[in-house]
Amino acid sequence: MVLLTPRIHWYEINDQSWFPSYLRARVQAGLTLMWTLNLPIIQPSSPGELVAATLQRVLGERIRDYTFVDFCAGAGGPTPYIEKDLNARLGFTKPPSENGPANSNNESMPVSFVLTDIAPHIEAWKKAQLGSPTQSLQYIDYPIDAANAPRDFLGPVTREGQSSKVFRLFFLAFHHFDDPLATKILENSIDTSDGFAIFELQHRTFSSLLTCTLMWPLLLLISPFYFWRDPGFLFFTYIIPIVPFVLVVDGYTSSLRTRTAEEIRTIMGGGGKGGIKGWKFRSGSEVHTYPIGEMSWFIGMKES
Repeated sequence: MVLLTPRIHWYEINDQSWFPSYLRARVQAGLTLMWTLNLPIIQPSSPGELVAATLQRVLGERIRDYTFVDFCAGAGGPTPYIEKDLNARLGFTKPPSENGPANSNNESMPVSFVLTDIAPHIEAWKKAQLGSPTQSLQYIDYPIDAANAPRDFLGPVTREGQSSKVFRLFFLAFHHFDDPLATKILENSIDTSDGFAIFELQHRTFSSLLTCTLMWPLLLLISPFYFWRDPGFLFFTYIIPIVPFVLVVDGYTSSLRTRTAEEIRTIMGGGGKGGIKGWKFRSGSEVHTYPIGEMSWFIGMKES
């Protein structure tokens, strides 16, 4: 991977307080579509499905030991789709009450996912929760700061048989944090959780910038099929193309401020060559859209 520049911490339009919430919701809907889209030939699976497959492959049997918590869930993002796909891979398509009693290894329990954010989106999360076939998607209805999360915040949503081990998830989110804040989030993750994963769909490469550019014509091609019930999305895609403009420009910015695995290890301090005692770290990348779209991942796990 050839990086074009050092990491540049610019700011994205969709994050700005002056950007209208009505348009922000449409941009977020477009981003969620990018996570769940499965184009014939060039996408054997959607990026969201690729996340589920990566978690299953890297965590192995330990995947049943965790409750997965999205710490920057926004309006829901890809997490509801990843929960559904991961549990389907584990053989769960029904609520726990229909799977029989849980055993000591949680083998009869679907894996639980929890939505959190420093600015909760309660109504959107309620809707997403209703769409979970296994009833395994929950949410915390008060703000959770990823840099200062308590160890026991899952208490209000923990159900019988659910693992109390927290595995933090950051989907297309970690690049938003500057180095001091990112360091605090990693330190808090090490102190109060049992694992974490960072997933990004972009990087500081020419191929990533090209992938972002192609989102504009892609939206023009597919929007009527996915957003025909949202005239506002269509208006701000075709008449005044704010949605594709923001997606592409913010995609460029996201690419330029995404960290490599080595850079993540560096801001962790002890996570460099010496490692952090009691933890192991893995990283890699997967092609999500042939031939140029890549998903990078960084996973940390507390050793048993």
